[in-house]
Formats: sequence, C-alpha cells, structure tokens
Amino acid sequence: MSNLEQEKQLIRATKPFAREERARSWWYTISTFGLIIVAFFGIFSPTPLWAKIISSIVLGLTLIRFFIIYHDYAHNSILQDSLVAKWLFAFFGLYILAPLSIWRRSHDHHHQHNSKLYTSSIGSYPIVTKEKFLSASRKEQRLYLFARHPLTILFGYIFVFIGGMCIRSLMNNPKRHWDSALSLLVHVLTGVIMFMAAGWTGLLLGLILPSFIAFSMGAYLFYAQHNFPGVFFADKNGWTYINAAMLSSSYMTMNPVMHWFTGNIGYHHIHHLNAKIPFYRLPETYHAIPELQNAKTTSLNPRDIIACFRLKVWDVEQQKMVSLHEAYQ
Repeated sequence: MSNLEQEKQLIRATKPFAREERARSWWYTISTFGLIIVAFFGIFSPTPLWAKIISSIVLGLTLIRFFIIYHDYAHNSILQDSLVAKWLFAFFGLYILAPLSIWRRSHDHHHQHNSKLYTSSIGSYPIVTKEKFLSASRKEQRLYLFARHPLTILFGYIFVFIGGMCIRSLMNNPKRHWDSALSLLVHVLTGVIMFMAAGWTGLLLGLILPSFIAFSMGAYLFYAQHNFPGVFFADKNGWTYINAAMLSSSYMTMNPVMHWFTGNIGYHHIHHLNAKIPFYRLPETYHAIPELQNAKTTSLNPRDIIACFRLKVWDVEQQKMVSLHEAYQ
C-alpha cells in the first residue's frame, strides 16, 4: 500500500468519530457554563477571601474548557442549527476577546496551513528558517523573538488576545472585524460592572485573574502544540495534510483533571487530522486507532515547557527547530 493510500485510510478511519452526539454536546455545554456561574457566585457572594480566590482560579480554568467548546462550535462540529447555541457562543466570543469573525478567519487559516514555512503564522506563532532569521534586520529579529517570548505568552491576555485578536484585526480591517471593537467594549464594561459591584476585589478576582489564567494557558497550549522538540516544518512543495497533523501537532499528555479543563485539546494531532471530531470523542478516537498512539508528545512538565520555549528557528539542513544559541553557531 502506498503512503498516500495509507494516509487516506487513516483519515477515513477517523470519520466514524466525526459525528456529534447532540445530547452530550448540550450536556457538556450546559454543565460547563453552569460551573462558570457557580464560580462567579463564589467570587461575588459573601464568602471568605480564600474561597473567592479558589473560585477565581476555577473560573479561569473553566473558561479554557468553555473556549474549547466554543472552538468546536466554530469548527461546525457541534450544536449547529441551534439558535440558542448561536447566540450563546456569539456572546462568549465577544466576552473572551475572540469574536467569531477573526477567530474563524485566523483559525481556519491555521488548520489549512499548519507547519508550512512562511504561511503558517496567521493564526499561530511565526516560524522562520535559520537563514532568514540571520539575514533579517535587528528590528525584524526582535519582533520575531518577541512574538515567541515566554513573557509574551504568559501575558497572552494583553499581547495575544487584546493586542492580536482584537486591536490588530480592528486596525487591519475595521469594516470586516467591527466585532473586535464590540468585544473590547464588552470586556471593559464587564470590568466596570464588577468594580462597581465589589470594588477592586470584584475586578481582580472576577475578571483579571481568571482572564490571565485562561489566556496565558490558552496561549501556551497553542504554542506548545506546534512548537515542540521533534516538530516538522516544510515548504509548500514538501507539505502534506497528514504530516501537518501527525508530525507537526503534538499529543500533550496531562492528568485527567487537566484534560477536562482543557477540553481534550491535548489530543491535538487528532484534532488536526479531522477537526469535525467533537472534543469529547477525541480520547475515544485515540484509543480506537493504534496509529494515533504513535504521536509526538509533550506535556506541562516544567522540563518540557522549557524545552518548547528554547525552540526559535527552523534549521533546514538539520530538519529541526533549534535554539537561538544553536542558530548563531
């Protein structure tokens, strides 16, 4: 059997799992949204400060999960043709600083061009070859390294979502992405309401801390899922869809609790192989198809996080990502 036929066979094997179970979709959506409401109640009800802080942390983590549900909705893999879901996710996109217009445009581009050199940076982190980086101007190098810097990702709230998703999209095409302005307005008004309701405690624990947790974690997940030791990148002529999924998208190992909070997005190689598979069926797909269990892996272990952050540019000769130190050797 040819490699092309094997690739087609693997994609075909995932198709039975690319079917929504509508009751499960609603259950996970409603239960996750319900936990968000409970967390808000814990923050704004007369509870001890330690309980408010725990509620704020739980809120931040649960926002990640609901974002993955929103992400699946945007992929048309769950809850299509539902007016309730349409309005719920439209509002959530505004609240989470990722309105549907810019999210769909950037994320769809990412799926179509993941692991392609020079064309993959829309909707993802920029990747350049060692040669291009070394020949770039100082300013270009600094901008490139800034986009991939650990602090930029840690402060994804500011740089990735407020700056990248909303402000940049609005500046580039205000007519097309007017909802980015609405998203910023909703976010600011939410902060004002929380401050008026419970002062600085309400603002910090109701909005800023959970947003910081959700956005920094989301920014890192998106980074590490395509920037890990062993990742593969190709030019347009050497690119294939199957390699983009199996060689350029990681399986991030996590404990069951973190898999729950991250909506199984750690099974990222399967998601890139078939984005129509609902998030709750990704583990099922993984266990049913042996070939998917040979994915390249990373984790949230500090050692793996450091290893991912060390990667800066693609070395064409070595066919691997290398550190800045290695690039200058």
